[in-house]
Amino acid sequence: QGGNNAGHTVVVDGKEYDFHLFPSGIINPKAISFIVLILSDRNYVQTVKEMSVSSSESWSFSLKDWEKRLIISDRAHIVFDFHQAVDGLQEVQRQAQEGKNIGTTKKGIGPTYSSKAARTGLRICDLLSDFDEFSSRFKNLAQQYKSMFPTLEIDIDGQLKKLKGYAEKIRPMVRDGVYFMYEALHGSPKKILVEGANAALLDIDFGTYPFVTSSNCTVGGVCTGLGVPPQHVGDVYGVVKAYTTRVGIGAFPTEQINEIGDLLQSRGHEWGVTTGRKRRCGWLDLVILKYAHMINGFTALALTKLDILDVLDEIKIGVAYKLGGKRIPYFP
Repeated sequence: QGGNNAGHTVVVDGKEYDFHLFPSGIINPKAISFIVLILSDRNYVQTVKEMSVSSSESWSFSLKDWEKRLIISDRAHIVFDFHQAVDGLQEVQRQAQEGKNIGTTKKGIGPTYSSKAARTGLRICDLLSDFDEFSSRFKNLAQQYKSMFPTLEIDIDGQLKKLKGYAEKIRPMVRDGVYFMYEALHGSPKKILVEGANAALLDIDFGTYPFVTSSNCTVGGVCTGLGVPPQHVGDVYGVVKAYTTRVGIGAFPTEQINEIGDLLQSRGHEWGVTTGRKRRCGWLDLVILKYAHMINGFTALALTKLDILDVLDEIKIGVAYKLGGKRIPYFP
């Protein structure tokens, strides 16, 4: 998954779980879960707290022995508190300069991927090896952000103390990610399910840029994120609602800003799991569904929430786009 910006609601045996960082497979006591790309220091610890408390707490849940089923890649980048703070500051800046923001979840994902691309990011392997070297690089990265955002306050020593504590908690879970996947693919036969976060139209390269996330959430992310060769990718399952939704800003041709949209939103319980924002709702857009299929090559589709449309006398579907008065066969 590309970070804790996405939310996955999973219902098993009548129990509802909201996941942001952990793979959904953590519920299954027979499954090994593997986190690869982005690990938020703050969110990881919050998740650990939620994992460990009694299930009588309405806001949380309890999973037995989850630590034995979780593996973290040594190559996972770390989201720091200042990445999250900068995410918020950048949104304020965009609003002031352009009159609109991107509508990020303010979880620090964009700034962390910026650090990754600038080759100043820090990974789990850095945290677990030479802590003095890690501390030096952490201070340099913090200073870079302070120079870009003069109002940014960072408790460097406090953060490093916390991170040193986290390092010992997660050390038993960390493995060489590429070798772990190689063994999984070439050892005794296993069922391997790769879970993507965010939708195809939020992909950094193929989504409705700039209103996208920072990672590859198309099927290509399996190869680039896990180090899995393309020939190992088998079935590709597309998950699509019977209507279209979007959280935050961005193009949405079939959006219904009327009683239909309100009905889909209320009947479908369309709230962003991470932000709590109302999802924008509209008719199913087959143009973007075909586009997602062009990129991902679905071998099967899971069509969800069909029952939400039960009360409607008429159901509409977007079938084509026009550009300059002419019907076009592609997604512009």
